[in-house]
Amino acid sequence: MSVPAQSAATAVPPGGQPRKAALAAWIGSALEYYDFFIYGSAAALIFPKVFFDESDPADATLLSLATFGVAYAARPVGALFLGHFGDRIGRKKVMVFTLLLMGLSTFLIGCLPTRAQVGGLAPVLLVLCRVLQGISAAGEQASASSMSLEHAPQDRRGFFTSFTLGGTQGGQLIATLVFIAVSQLPEDQLMSWGWRVPFWLSVLVAVAGWFIRRRLQETPAFAEQAATEGVVRLPLVTLLRYHWADVLRVIGGALIASVSTIFTVWALAYATSDSVGMSKTSMLWVGALANLVALGAIPAWATLSDRIGRRPVYLVGAVGSAVAMFGYLWAVSTGSYPLIMLLGIVTFGVVYSAANGVWPSFYGEMFSTRVRLSGMAIGTQIGFAVAGFAVTFAARIAGPGGDDWSAVALFTAALCVPPVIAVLSARETHAVATEDLGSRTSREASRQETVTA
Repeated sequence: MSVPAQSAATAVPPGGQPRKAALAAWIGSALEYYDFFIYGSAAALIFPKVFFDESDPADATLLSLATFGVAYAARPVGALFLGHFGDRIGRKKVMVFTLLLMGLSTFLIGCLPTRAQVGGLAPVLLVLCRVLQGISAAGEQASASSMSLEHAPQDRRGFFTSFTLGGTQGGQLIATLVFIAVSQLPEDQLMSWGWRVPFWLSVLVAVAGWFIRRRLQETPAFAEQAATEGVVRLPLVTLLRYHWADVLRVIGGALIASVSTIFTVWALAYATSDSVGMSKTSMLWVGALANLVALGAIPAWATLSDRIGRRPVYLVGAVGSAVAMFGYLWAVSTGSYPLIMLLGIVTFGVVYSAANGVWPSFYGEMFSTRVRLSGMAIGTQIGFAVAGFAVTFAARIAGPGGDDWSAVALFTAALCVPPVIAVLSARETHAVATEDLGSRTSREASRQETVTA
């Protein structure tokens, strides 16, 4: 009995490994953002007392949150290099490199001497390790998303690429649970050695991720391009010459990450400050449960985008997040834990997940295979750099007492406006064949700037 052939839309690309690519993207992103978010939690709760002068707690917290943003400043620089090499030598090699660099830099943070031990050298070493984290993160999501997208069937690109962000939320969930555990230690033990344990544990995830990623094949789209037409000699030049408008859209869209950084870092510091007085553990549980809900919401939103399009789903996330953050920060200001838990889950677990689950496919589909990794890496990391420092700006906007939550909510809503503009001006791409993504004009023009691999 003959078996009906798959349609062009549902067929897996020849040589494609959609499930393996999705798993590799998930576990790598989980490590990257486990590392990133244990730093965020530590920057809000631990580092002001360990690495900065305690004589002025407000300034110590501000400086600590600024180090959180340093990695975001390093990310655009890392994106230039990693995007270039990802479009020249392949997605897989960049994915392995970013995994190992993040694991190493995070482990080293756990080994750093404190300010009490080496004085001003301590925050300098902390910033250097944070820069390495930023360089690593610059290429992780773009390479993982490109890998998943190019291995996926056409009509399920949204679903499979969403595993990159599922890993992000999974890593954040694991980081939160680890910090809940160590926060149970007596204060003197937490500040002396307990805070180091989450950073050391990153080695375990790095090893597991390395075993998975090293066995993954390069994507069929990149392999075919390299074997036939060759790769772009200077991806950045081609990108900015023919895809500059889409790069600007991705930059604007990436500002949506400000919702995440305000929720996970500033709101945590605000809630546990003297003005509100919530306990560290109770607030960490809000983040844990919100991320648990996001693990289901992200693929659900992404699957919906495969059916109705990327633009409407992304708009729900962007507009909804701007509104929902007012409710969440108001709930924090009341000190009512049931309200905080409910609105935290709705804001971060459900609403924000609509944009978060769709952007890997939405941004990736704006570019052709030749410059996809460069376009995603550079566009997202410039936008994420602004999002990273949104925490520092929020600390200033919140006033001397750090309790003007409405000003921070308005600031967050303003940062959601560029993503809305970006999505309204973008093309709908969910039904476009993978080989036809990116404008035809740009693909033909870029053939003049390729070199056979």
